Amino acid sequence: MKRGLLREYLDDPRELTARCLERIRNCDGEIQAWVEVSLQPALREGPLSGIPFGAKDIFETCGMATEYGSPIYSGRKGSGEAALVTALRERGAILLGKTQTTAFAYYDPAPTRNPRDLARTPGGSSSGSAAAVAAGMAAFALGSQTQGSVIRPASYCRVAGFKSTYGLLPLDGVLAFAPSLDTAGLFTQTADDMALLWERLGYLVAGALAVRLAKTRLGIPDGVEERLRAYGWPIKEIELPFDFDEVLRAVKTVNAYEGSRTHEARWREFGDRIGTKLALLVCEGLSVAQGRYEDALEFLRLTRARMISFYAKYPVVLTPAATGPPPMGLASTGDPRMNAPWTGLHGPAFSVPCGEIGLQLTAAPGADALLVATAAAIESVPGILGECPIPLR
Repeated sequence: MKRGLLREYLDDPRELTARCLERIRNCDGEIQAWVEVSLQPALREGPLSGIPFGAKDIFETCGMATEYGSPIYSGRKGSGEAALVTALRERGAILLGKTQTTAFAYYDPAPTRNPRDLARTPGGSSSGSAAAVAAGMAAFALGSQTQGSVIRPASYCRVAGFKSTYGLLPLDGVLAFAPSLDTAGLFTQTADDMALLWERLGYLVAGALAVRLAKTRLGIPDGVEERLRAYGWPIKEIELPFDFDEVLRAVKTVNAYEGSRTHEARWREFGDRIGTKLALLVCEGLSVAQGRYEDALEFLRLTRARMISFYAKYPVVLTPAATGPPPMGLASTGDPRMNAPWTGLHGPAFSVPCGEIGLQLTAAPGADALLVATAAAIESVPGILGECPIPLR
């Protein structure tokens, strides 16, 4: 099993910050994962003492750049600190700086390049966080997901990405987009690192050996099923108790309705300067009737209720983490359709790096401990990472 930075340095992190800073100096000119690098010391000693991390630039940070990925707010400094950033610093972690995001965490791209292939997108909206971890410039990084903004960039950059259960990690001090969907997430180099981080954050990591795995008609990355079966992980192909495309449409309706109203005042002041793709969303989203929006919310609520008995039988569902490898160029951050329905169902989701396309694991809301443990156990299966290179560092 490949060792990530967190596993390698957790018990002796003295050299880790220096190594991350060296990687930033050597690599970030090409990758452009960072908005600002300015070390903020830990608030006290704790289980993450000395571990350096980055925070997506929609997380408020006092006195540091908090520009939301937009030139409109170039030079803006945060006046407070996001609750999750404070929680990490209180556990001893060192904030290295702020990582790039797409404009207001929507689709207008950041300048960040994919460290695995500079000609390709790293995904979005948590572009800089995924790229910084992949390139060994941070041991872990904070992201957020409204549709696919953690799982997709994790897949593209071939790192571990974890979107927790909706509402589990605090979003106080984080720029909102669609509050019914917005969820905090984390990036590490490996699933094993994520399990370590999750424990050091004070959360449980449950045993995973008896978990029944299920896959859907969406499939899973090539070669994964054979390797899992060979090491005692039977996988049953199942039909989901909901229409995947119908849930996707409901999530898009909620995203458009809430996102347009979150950014309406900003759009009326700045127009297309907020980003051409976001401006289009606002224009279209403001025309979504309240009744249609409320129907979408109710449909998602009912679907979540139907999934309770399903997850009781099949605790972990496997799908691809993305529709394919990362697109060439920076014009597109990719398609979140593989992730958005699961975000709308409010459960945790995890991307395990498995070559060009990550393996996405999903579970019931509240089953974060089980999902993290299962991801780490799957990652430990020999050959499961396919041709994914050793994490850059």
